[in-house]
Amino acid sequence: MADREWDLLDGVFAPPFSPSTGVAMELLGLTGPDRAPWRGSFLEVGCGTGIIAVSAALAGCDRVTALDISEQAVRNTGMNAARHGVADRVKVLHSDLFDGLAGGDGADGLAGGERFDTVYWHSNFVLAPSAYRYETMHERAYVDPGYRAHRRFLAEAPSYLAEGGRVLLHFSDRGDLASLHAIAEECGRELRVLRGRSDREGGDAVEHTLFEIASAG
Repeated sequence: MADREWDLLDGVFAPPFSPSTGVAMELLGLTGPDRAPWRGSFLEVGCGTGIIAVSAALAGCDRVTALDISEQAVRNTGMNAARHGVADRVKVLHSDLFDGLAGGDGADGLAGGERFDTVYWHSNFVLAPSAYRYETMHERAYVDPGYRAHRRFLAEAPSYLAEGGRVLLHFSDRGDLASLHAIAEECGRELRVLRGRSDREGGDAVEHTLFEIASAG
């Protein structure tokens, strides 16, 4: 992917079997016609193999932090950061959303904790019933029961921004867009479409959207 070779461990979301990571790279401007140098600091939630986090460092970000709830994904991202010579700029943490960040206390602010120029999440946009229980860690890459993780992200992510920073959310029409907008409104957030792309996955056309999260009003 992106003209580079990557390590892929068992149990980690596998980009070869879904076009969504490649689409994410294009939506972010890390590949394709909109490709441009990156600057500043980058926080990725749900880093998986680390392709996006490592690519952000290779594109010019001087500080990248990659988070994942899967310990196997944390190992995988570390391997790919080392493979591509950016381990000194890519910090990888085992974390449920923002819990692993030093000094962070979620929606209540940071009190001296870390802040970033870009906070990004390619979300697990498939909505499951609130009572759903994961059978494997791998399911967490796809499914969010009751959109609890989405609610947390919308509420907490802006607290981790540096001045002038932006929160980005990659979503798909395989998710429940109406529910996402309703949760955003409840959290006092606005979803602004930055760009989108349609792609084929299996026999279906899937619409991918990159949102910027802003404070409502």
